[in-house]
Amino acid sequence: MNEPLLITRRGHIALITLNRPDTRNALSGEAMFAAFESLVDDLNADLSVRAAVLTGAGTAFCSGGNVAEMRDRTGMFAGSPEEITERYRQGIQRIPRALARLQVPLIAAVNGPAIGAGNDLACMCDLRIASTTARFAESFVKVGIIPGDGGCWLLPRVVGHAKAAELALTGDTIDADEAQRIGLVSRVVAPDELLPEALKLAGRIAANPPQVLRWTKQLLQQARTGTLDEALDAAGRLQGLAHHTADHAEAVAAFFEKRAPVFSGGAA
Repeated sequence: MNEPLLITRRGHIALITLNRPDTRNALSGEAMFAAFESLVDDLNADLSVRAAVLTGAGTAFCSGGNVAEMRDRTGMFAGSPEEITERYRQGIQRIPRALARLQVPLIAAVNGPAIGAGNDLACMCDLRIASTTARFAESFVKVGIIPGDGGCWLLPRVVGHAKAAELALTGDTIDADEAQRIGLVSRVVAPDELLPEALKLAGRIAANPPQVLRWTKQLLQQARTGTLDEALDAAGRLQGLAHHTADHAEAVAAFFEKRAPVFSGGAA
């Protein structure tokens, strides 16, 4: 069986490809869950990685759960209600927990359908760009289940409560233009422009100091659930550290010398 995730480097950018085109990149199986955990550990440990792009092999971004396994009551869908609950905890829920730990900014390059858990996977990313061929659906109700991977927490934080409720309660599929209109994706491009545009955006992010990028992402994540006072406390603490980095000193020097800065990620 192919590796569930392919990781290649483009300078300071990690390109991650869901590599199960035979299942339209369904999120199932221990190998897939473990691959996401290993990916996060590896990227967090490598300060030379400043941004990452996630896309899908083949014609789909991610089809969500494996419906054939649902039908056959196999894999994570086997057993009693209590057993299925535990399989979700020990299975697909490991992906949002892992990506919540990811320190590197992550862009979803949605190349095709992002359905069910695939839609939620896109919402686990910091930014989303879609091909004109992309389709999105929080479609769990259509197969008689609920978003078991955290979709009811993720989707409202991207598109707001009312639109998230509409998508989750109807299970409707929307096209890329509608996804852009409601803020699910930030832009829509032609299929052959998707990866270049995603990498270009990642490159603009990666041009900045690596540690400061990670701290900024940390503050953005904290702001989802924290109070203003908590946000200010965290910002003050991290700002104190930022002022003592070599990259801050380099950025200030480059400003006065009217040149492009060269960031290393090292300490002052």
